Amino acid sequence: MGRSDHRLGGSQLPATPTTLADVAERAGVSRQTVSNAVNNPDLLRPDTLERVRQTIAELGYSPNRAARNLRTRTSSLIGLRFAPAQEGTANAAMDRFVHSLVEASQEVGYHVLLFPGDDEDPIGGYDNLLRSTAVDAFVVTDTYLGNPQASWLSEQRAPFVAFGRPWDDEEARHVWVDVDGAAGTRLATQHLIDRGHTRIAWIGWRKDSPIGEDRRSGWLKTMHANGLSTTGLASRVEDVVHSGAEAAAVLLDESEPTAFVCASDTLAMGVLHTLWIRQLAPGRDIAVVGFDDSQVAQVFPVGLTSVRQPLEDVAVEIVNTLSLLLTHQPIDTWGVLLEPTLAIRESS
Repeated sequence: MGRSDHRLGGSQLPATPTTLADVAERAGVSRQTVSNAVNNPDLLRPDTLERVRQTIAELGYSPNRAARNLRTRTSSLIGLRFAPAQEGTANAAMDRFVHSLVEASQEVGYHVLLFPGDDEDPIGGYDNLLRSTAVDAFVVTDTYLGNPQASWLSEQRAPFVAFGRPWDDEEARHVWVDVDGAAGTRLATQHLIDRGHTRIAWIGWRKDSPIGEDRRSGWLKTMHANGLSTTGLASRVEDVVHSGAEAAAVLLDESEPTAFVCASDTLAMGVLHTLWIRQLAPGRDIAVVGFDDSQVAQVFPVGLTSVRQPLEDVAVEIVNTLSLLLTHQPIDTWGVLLEPTLAIRESS
C-alpha cells in the first residue's frame, strides 16, 4: 500500500495520506512497532527505532491525533484562562508568557486552549471544560488574594500548575512556579545605590496586592541593609500610567528623591511622563527603574531600565511539571521560584 494519484475530469485529487500501515510495510515491521516508535520509543531497540523513524520521515507520516485521543480519552490540550490587558497600562508580560507556553507545550506534544475569563463567574470556564473533557490540564495565572480557581481545581482533583504562589493559603498542596519579585527589586535598588543614589523612592501597588507587597519588600530591605532611610519615599497607587505620574509629582515635591524603583513598567512610564513635563532628563537628573521589561521599556527613546522576568523558563518549568502530573510521575517539589534579571538602560 502506498500513496497514489488519480485523475478525474482533468483535475488532480489530493494524494491519499500516508497511514501507519504504509510505514509498517515499508519498514518491514508490525503496526504495533510503528505505534511504539511514535508513542513509546523506549520499548524498541535503537536500530529498529531508527529504521522506523527514517521511514516515517521518508513517507511524511503524521499520526492521527483525533483517533489516538479517542482511544486514550485525552485531548492533548492545556487550558489557560486569558484576559485582555488593562487599559492605560504598558504591561504585556502575559502575552510573552502565553507565547512561551505555546512553544513549550508544542515541544512535548500538547497545545494550549485559551478561554475567556468572566470576573462575575471565575469558575464557569473551568467547569465547562472539565465537564466536556475538552482539556487534560490547566495552567492557572490568577493566584492573587481571594481568587478561587486553584482551590476549586484542587477540590475537583483536576491536574493543574499555577503561575504564581498560593499567597493566601500557606497549606495549599498544588504545584506552582513563580518569579521572585523581591529579588528583582533588590537588584534594581542595589543597582541604583551602587551608582551613588541614597534617596530612592518606591511607587507600588495597593496594599491588598501580595505581588506588589513582595516587590516592595525587596526595595525596603535593600534600603535598610545599606543604612538608608525610606521615610516619606513610598507611594501605593493603582497600576495605571496617570497614577504613576501623579505619585512621582508628589514625591518629587515632598521628598526630593534622586531615583525611583517602580512595581511595573506602567508606573515607571508615569514617572517618565512627569519628568518630561518638568524637563528633567531620565538617567541624568533622575534615575528610573521599572519591572517586567516590556516592549515599551525597550523602545522608549532613552531606554527604561527594568527587571526582566524569565517567562520563557517559567513556561518550560510549568509544562515539564504538567507532563509529570499527567503521566503520574513523582514531583520533587511543590513550588519553584525563579530569579529575575535586570535589563540596564539609560534611564538609570
